[in-house]
Amino acid sequence: MSMSIFDLFRVGIGPSSSHTVGPMRAAKSFVETLCMTNLLGRTVQVKVDLYGSLALTGRGHGTDRAVLLGLEGESPDQIDPAIIEQRIGEIRERKELVLNGQKTIPFFEERDLQFHGESTLPKHSNGMRFSAFSASDARLREDTYYSVGGGFIVADGQDSGTKPSVLDVPFPFNSAAELLDIANEKNLPIWAIVFENEKTWRTEDEIRLGIQGIWNAMQQSARRGLMAEGVLPGGLNVRRRASGMYQKIISKLASDPAAAMDWLTVHAIAVSEENAAGGRVVTAPTNGAAGVMPAVAHYYQRFAPGASADGVLRYFLTAGAIGILYKENASISGAEVGCQGEVGVAASMAAAGLVAAYEGTNAQVEHAAEIAMEHHLGMTCDPIAGLVQIPCIERNAMGAIKALNACRLAIGDDGDHKVSLDQVIRTMYQTGLDMQSRYKETSLAGLAVNVAEC
Repeated sequence: MSMSIFDLFRVGIGPSSSHTVGPMRAAKSFVETLCMTNLLGRTVQVKVDLYGSLALTGRGHGTDRAVLLGLEGESPDQIDPAIIEQRIGEIRERKELVLNGQKTIPFFEERDLQFHGESTLPKHSNGMRFSAFSASDARLREDTYYSVGGGFIVADGQDSGTKPSVLDVPFPFNSAAELLDIANEKNLPIWAIVFENEKTWRTEDEIRLGIQGIWNAMQQSARRGLMAEGVLPGGLNVRRRASGMYQKIISKLASDPAAAMDWLTVHAIAVSEENAAGGRVVTAPTNGAAGVMPAVAHYYQRFAPGASADGVLRYFLTAGAIGILYKENASISGAEVGCQGEVGVAASMAAAGLVAAYEGTNAQVEHAAEIAMEHHLGMTCDPIAGLVQIPCIERNAMGAIKALNACRLAIGDDGDHKVSLDQVIRTMYQTGLDMQSRYKETSLAGLAVNVAEC
């Protein structure tokens, strides 16, 4: 176990961690490499080739735009979403890129940005290749990257999408069983184990402030989503619903026994709509599933008796541990394992975190995480028109509801359960590998072909 929860929870922009955040980071990394190797000054042309899922749904997921911005030196956690449209328009009008803000080169998208939907690079469906050329048309450098889910990128030849500065955490774990054994041996809740491990990289105050920063960013995403109206970009003419739903919900909170579920739903939809619009969200563990964790946290804050800042801390630390188990033992990439690896993992994380917020037992945490994933097994990723809108937005709401139900089932049952979290993680990964590629973020099957685009 070498990941920090802050590797998992990252502030970025929508609509996709794999197809927007990852490619932007890869493009930025490539140009930085040109700088470090003293090749930037000799570069007069950059060519980008996108493969597999990146090519098939890239335009709908904003991959082309992300690559352009990354080549100009922008980072997904720093760029202002409000200026993206103008920046992309200027690049396309000038037909020029300013690499890393330093070197201006011509850039013709029809020539220099190619989509190879019929081809897949060997290590992952989300593959991309960057090439730099000199004035004599000599290839100066060629690098291949894979966007492996959650905004993580892996350069060809690199073993992992993370590069932690320190590996020697006090409580290393590689499975849920190991995590539970440590918790039992040390008589510690799971959240406290994660907190101690996080001290490997940060001080206690930095951890608390970091988690508060994540929660603040999630709340801001929800607020923007609850206020925004109109139609989402992309051509499907999907109407934003969160604002209208919210106004109806707040008027009946005191009288409708199902209002708590509506509250959960509207916050998941608000964040998901913000993501679909290219706004700022937190990958948790991906952008396509960014609505689940904040929705459940909003539910806890509003409806849990005795809800507190400490409960929110427990929520994120515990959810982070579960997310790390999926990231290191399976996948959080829709292009690799379908939506079970995105919304399913988010629901599993949120269910476990909510149990911890309620101060449930470690066994109940593990059970809740297992239940939530068990009932997402086999979920495909089949976005209509390659946009993170249908069925993605409502799917976040359903994932949040399953997370809440899984939490309540686990807390209400102190007995043994037959399926362990480790078993369901293995099952999810095996199911994803067996799933036909056309059901894994390619828009070649499922709803993507059976629902007419309008």
